[in-house]
Amino acid sequence: MIEKVITLDDVSLVDFLGVENSNIRELAAAFPMSKIISRGNEITIRGTSGEITRITDLLDSLLQHYQKYGKITPDQVKTALNRPADGDGPTETLSADEDDVFLYGTKGTVIKIKTANQRAMVEASEKNDIVFAVGPAGTGKTYTAVAIAVKALKNKEVRKIIITRPAVEAGENLGFLPGDLKEKIDPYLRPIYDALDDMIPAEKLKLYIENRTIEIAPLAYMRGRTLNHAFILLDEAQNTTSMQIKMFLTRMGPNSKTIITGDKTQIDLPKNQRSGLGDALEILHGVNGIAFVTLDGRDVVRHRLVREIINAYERAEKNAEPSHAR
Repeated sequence: MIEKVITLDDVSLVDFLGVENSNIRELAAAFPMSKIISRGNEITIRGTSGEITRITDLLDSLLQHYQKYGKITPDQVKTALNRPADGDGPTETLSADEDDVFLYGTKGTVIKIKTANQRAMVEASEKNDIVFAVGPAGTGKTYTAVAIAVKALKNKEVRKIIITRPAVEAGENLGFLPGDLKEKIDPYLRPIYDALDDMIPAEKLKLYIENRTIEIAPLAYMRGRTLNHAFILLDEAQNTTSMQIKMFLTRMGPNSKTIITGDKTQIDLPKNQRSGLGDALEILHGVNGIAFVTLDGRDVVRHRLVREIINAYERAEKNAEPSHAR
């Protein structure tokens, strides 16, 4: 018998090996004449030359899948094992509906792009460095933006994620809340934390936040910075002023990407103040490298009544326009 040791670098062991090494046990059961041992980030294979080659090819296939989707399941191990040894190689997909999967999240969560406009956000981000995604609440624009950023981080396309929003609240005064500016605004960032919880294991997310691989901060904290090798998200952009959104957009450094999300119907600024989002949409239209995606009621992924509510308000606003014009 001969021995080969494979070292797993930059891999979440539980996501690759499975809970209690379930994926490796599945692999070992298919090769009873060989011995496959997982210890730490090393996999030791003992067996004949032919079987070691086959097992190595299977592990390479699973690693390629992991690097693309961030997780391996026992069913995917079985699919890999059922392929002929002289099949199409490690780039072949491991499940029939895998093309629908955008990202594997925590606790078996599968993150999928559910609508055409969400897919347009993904494609726009692949082709452009700045994307504006504008639409009503419930259309998944923030969740999709976070998923795009997390996938870029997992694929090592960026070194960090920075998520920010303006410190404008819906009907409350931040001054009466305890803590510094970040502590005051954290409750308003709950949808972003919820999305991250779906996509990154709790311990890893805690580590990422502690070492600032993922940074979540008020927009005021962006002033004076240059953000290199980062995926930058600006949420609730309708509540920025023109000066704030210009400041934000000019923070981008080399090898960075940005997604700006907002809802032009939920502006919390004083009535005499223009939304920076509206200004940016007009001023930046036609600039090469900047894309614009509009989401609508068809993209709502919450309760079916949310779509009906949005459509009803849109109809009411359209009917009110002529009377405002007089």
